[in-house]
Amino acid sequence: MAQTNILLETGTNELEIIEFYIDEATEPGAKPYRAHYGVNVAKVLEIIRLPKVTGMPQTPHPCVIGTFNLRSRVIPLIDLSLWLGKPMARDANTKVIVSEFNKVINAFMVSGVTRIHRLSWAEVEPPSGYVASFAANNFTGVVKFSDRIVLLLDMEQIIWDLNPTLAMKTQREQAEASIPEPDRSAYKTLVVDDSNSIRRLIASYLEKDGFEVMQDINGQNAWERLLAWKEEVVKGGRALTDNVNLVVTDIEMPSMDGHTLCKNIKDDPVLKGLPVVLFSSLINDQLYHKGLSVGADDQVTKPEVGTLAERARKLIEERR
Repeated sequence: MAQTNILLETGTNELEIIEFYIDEATEPGAKPYRAHYGVNVAKVLEIIRLPKVTGMPQTPHPCVIGTFNLRSRVIPLIDLSLWLGKPMARDANTKVIVSEFNKVINAFMVSGVTRIHRLSWAEVEPPSGYVASFAANNFTGVVKFSDRIVLLLDMEQIIWDLNPTLAMKTQREQAEASIPEPDRSAYKTLVVDDSNSIRRLIASYLEKDGFEVMQDINGQNAWERLLAWKEEVVKGGRALTDNVNLVVTDIEMPSMDGHTLCKNIKDDPVLKGLPVVLFSSLINDQLYHKGLSVGADDQVTKPEVGTLAERARKLIEERR
């Protein structure tokens, strides 16, 4: 799949999503119900027709219907409709979305693909109300068009639920060596991620290594908190490090993404010295340059979570 211009821009708080749909199987002769979904273009390698699928003797979930060969790669195929509990009928139009994130390739079977939308993260709303109860951990946001609602699929969470070792390595690479409790406040870190489970995981890792952790659910909330701390600095009441020593942020988030949050910090004369670590499944060879262009001090892929505490501590110590 050809990269689009958005992949070359940074700090614009914009994204591109591929919209696809699932036609839920209904009674014979009845018109199927069509549900609309989306996924970040940056996670999509290509879209193909349904290939020949080879069954697997054992699968982690019935939605993993087998594997197929794509240019000498054996790729697992997930029937997204089965995962969502809304079985679809396969036909000649059935498509497969081949994705890559956290340096792992997977594929998702859907009824069809419609188009690409260019949006601002400000247009992406967190799931709420009925959508939140239905979405659970499957979706990261909602985009409302005049005639339909598009749910943004959390592919990463699905893969993590199917096989945690594929999405996040949970073993720590270094022995436990916590900083003495009196020094904990010297490592005050703001963790920003819209996924409750991943945010708690990051906080748990850092707290075990002696960090004092605060949490926000998206870049906009974090930015408002940072502006309040900046105001205290400007008024002469406190140093910035009295409140925070480091920011660890996801990239994909409703309201304000991590690249924009990082750019805002680095463009601000008071906040620019605050180290920022981008922590995301989107960090790969092609997109690493985006983080560099917005001034990120380090970029950590989610499978490298075991290295996060040591790298964060190094950045804080360099600023002392």
